[in-house]
Amino acid sequence: MTRKFSENDRVLTEALHIGKSFDVIRRPVRLRGRDAAFFLIDGFVKDDLFEKLLEFFYALKADDPAFGSAEAFLTHAVPYCEAALETDEDKVLTAILSGQTCLLVDGFAAAVLLDIRTYPQRDTSEPEKDKVLRGSHDGFVEAMVLNCALIRRRIRSPQLRMEYHAVGTLSQTDVALCYMDGLADQELLAKIRDRLQNANVGALTMNQESLSEILFRHKWFNPFPKFKYTERPDAAAAQILEGDIVILVDNAPACMVLPTTIFDVLEETNDYYFPPLTGTYLRLTRYFVLLLMLLLTPVWLLLTENPGWIPPGLSFLLPSEAPAVPIFWQLMILEIGIDGLKLATLSTPSMLTTSLSLIAGIVVGDFAVQSGWFSAETMLYMALVALGGYNQPSWELGYAMKFMRLGLLILTAVFGLWGLIGGLIAILVILVSNKTFDGHGYLYPLIPFHWGTLKKKLFRPSIRRQ
Repeated sequence: MTRKFSENDRVLTEALHIGKSFDVIRRPVRLRGRDAAFFLIDGFVKDDLFEKLLEFFYALKADDPAFGSAEAFLTHAVPYCEAALETDEDKVLTAILSGQTCLLVDGFAAAVLLDIRTYPQRDTSEPEKDKVLRGSHDGFVEAMVLNCALIRRRIRSPQLRMEYHAVGTLSQTDVALCYMDGLADQELLAKIRDRLQNANVGALTMNQESLSEILFRHKWFNPFPKFKYTERPDAAAAQILEGDIVILVDNAPACMVLPTTIFDVLEETNDYYFPPLTGTYLRLTRYFVLLLMLLLTPVWLLLTENPGWIPPGLSFLLPSEAPAVPIFWQLMILEIGIDGLKLATLSTPSMLTTSLSLIAGIVVGDFAVQSGWFSAETMLYMALVALGGYNQPSWELGYAMKFMRLGLLILTAVFGLWGLIGGLIAILVILVSNKTFDGHGYLYPLIPFHWGTLKKKLFRPSIRRQ
């Protein structure tokens, strides 16, 4: 930037292509005989605050000390908002496109950046996925600054750090690292900073998913989640206070938590909003249902192929009639069909979801059994598996277990008992060889075994003992 207003104005006008995009605005003004201009994005500016600033600027006198220099103008003439001076043209452009208002004044060798922006956003209502019976009912939104404020409201400590980064050569997406200074792992922080600063990507088109693939370059065929996601500010604050690192991405109504083991993914906020006994029961129930949804259909398929293994008292487990379609294919069709219904629900307008549920539950389910395509027992066990997928908070883990279950079904159908045993060993090997972002075991504290930490993961501890 130079002291010549005409030169600075020409550079920004050409770089922003003023006149080609209707929402990029250049507003020329005269401030006490000096040429000046505002550059801003329409829709990102608080109109009432902008009007008050203009009143102050127009009220300045020609001999006012504010016009002595850009620094003096910042000190004496900007009363209401955050403001800064910037001499780098690229940084000025990025600030304008991020929503800040730029003021150029003749004689100033720096641009005055006024942070009077506001982003279109929804209310901080409770997220649909992370509901609690007790506790706060607010949630993250798509504005990163507001999400930082929701965390800061819960942690009133000067040790809380909100470290800013811009990722993407084109998008310059705002990313914030949130952690407690003195509690977070410094090596892990350095590793994350290095990945963010050296991210060779044009834009975070898919927000957190794009960032997760930049941070953790794991093999595509490993479905187990390496990050924990939550849309709850109270859960994010609790993770930060435990020494974890929370990553916020602008335009994403959730945060990423690092480092993460499978036990961290299975934790839920409801565990801590109830007394220890109730929280422990809910947690153990969640673990049991997770194992049930993995093993129920493969074990049942094995028993239907070997009916002699079933005691007489448990003969009701077998289909009452000989199936027209092999049990294996029934289970595989239903696995895909259930996901098809989920996708249909996502694409169905809310006022029609009840109709879709009636069609799927009554028409499809009832007539599928009556027509002989599926047995009633197959429908029952797959319904239990589908419901079990909603007992834990992570969609990623739910689909990881689904892929493992499909593999067990195929191995059991082909190799019988040895296929089931081999599949379980393969799953255990995948989990043991899996690593968290900081390089530790994915099954820690089970493997490597650490009873003190494992006890806290299995049994909800009293808050005063944490």
